[in-house]
Amino acid sequence: MHYQVDSWGYYMPRMSMGSDPMERVAKLASESAVVIFSLSSCCMCHAVKRLFCGLGVNPTVYELDQDPRGKDLEAALMRLLGNSQAVPVVFIGGKLIGAMDRVMASHINGTLVPLLKEAGALWL
Repeated sequence: MHYQVDSWGYYMPRMSMGSDPMERVAKLASESAVVIFSLSSCCMCHAVKRLFCGLGVNPTVYELDQDPRGKDLEAALMRLLGNSQAVPVVFIGGKLIGAMDRVMASHINGTLVPLLKEAGALWL
């Protein structure tokens, strides 16, 4: 894989996997404790990335608009979520958490931090 530093200051692997977008999403989502599929121009994506960084988590972020096959991944994420808004999509411990509304609900009701600890993204 090739790596590039994105604006958040951590490494973003360039995708060079099989042709099925759903399989690629599943593989990428399982490679790190916290994975965010994002668009670099999306304000909600920015907010969810800031939330995780503010909690002390260093998520792996895939900026779909910076990948030549990002549209295919975006369509696969839309199918997973069952709605028209594909990003941001968050996976913790390889499990789909969902879009911004689900992440914020988990944060507000106190279930987000335990999920992050269980996945090994937080130690304290």
